[in-house]
Amino acid sequence: MLSCKEREDGLQYYQAQSTYEPVSVTQPPSDNEVRNVILMIGDGMGLEQVSCAWVLNRGKLNFDSFPVVGLSRTWCTDKLITDSGAGGTALASGSKTAYDHVGTAPDTTDLHSFLVKARALGKKTGVVTTCHLADATPCDFCCHNEYRYNQEDLIADYLDCNVDYISGGGTDWFTTKRTDSRNIIDEMAAKGYNVALDEEALMAAELPVLGLLAPDNLPVALERGDLYRHSVARGLDLLSEASGERGFCMMLEGSCIDDWLHGNDIGKAMEELLDFDRTIGDVLRWAEKDGHTLVVVTADHATGCLTLRDGDLSEGRIGVSFGSESHNGIAVPYYVWGPGSGAFGGIMENDALGRLIASFVR
Repeated sequence: MLSCKEREDGLQYYQAQSTYEPVSVTQPPSDNEVRNVILMIGDGMGLEQVSCAWVLNRGKLNFDSFPVVGLSRTWCTDKLITDSGAGGTALASGSKTAYDHVGTAPDTTDLHSFLVKARALGKKTGVVTTCHLADATPCDFCCHNEYRYNQEDLIADYLDCNVDYISGGGTDWFTTKRTDSRNIIDEMAAKGYNVALDEEALMAAELPVLGLLAPDNLPVALERGDLYRHSVARGLDLLSEASGERGFCMMLEGSCIDDWLHGNDIGKAMEELLDFDRTIGDVLRWAEKDGHTLVVVTADHATGCLTLRDGDLSEGRIGVSFGSESHNGIAVPYYVWGPGSGAFGGIMENDALGRLIASFVR
């Protein structure tokens, strides 16, 4: 049970279910060749959310391991306050676009993510998320549509995305939620994908992989255990083994941080963020051993107009209030680790950040 209490004035108190030790990692030499690029997106995760997580884990996070930190502005071409379609597309493609657009420019022409560039260079690619695969952010990297809620069309786009390792939730979005009676799971299998419908099957599957581990989103953080972390670890192992020195590129999303911020549920949102931070630790530990991996962590936007108003660092307890159930336009942080990290830093537009990330795909 989440120990979250709300006062009459709307102030929510929360204390994390457990704490953990961040990893201790040393950056490889700055002039090492960058072979692998990993972008991690905490959906809805602004500096205020990270600050709350830092208190909950009693003053220590894997975020603290990053030597380069900056800010990213998130506005889109037709609105000051973006959504995950436009925000994620800017990071994926290096181009700002219109609200609700997924992998398309404002004029609806296709915008291609850096995963497409990676494939053209002979690299392997992967996408891992905690949400269903019809959601905006994974689609920003794999699909193209002018409206993020054309989800039947977006799911069908996975047939042509050629991403080697795909894992998330959403079995129903590929089958029973469709109005055209198509079974996209069967069609993906016919294209050569090894379909895994649970964690055991995912751990045994070989590339190319489609992991659909829940009917919709993955279970909430406190119920799914290490499912997301294991999905990421399996992807790292498979892609690195298959790619060799050519390298690979991945997008890893902590999707449901945003969902629970929309619901103004601080407990569930923070447990999602803490699980995301643990996953960051796993990725950094792997990247340290590899020595040729650039890791960038950021958000597509912030959600909830969250304010940290009270708490106790020694107890790992926060008192917060929400200002809305929507996104806001405050710049979000980005964090960079590994060879190439010296090229980052300062304030950037999200599309410029996307272009800089893509410049290391070579």
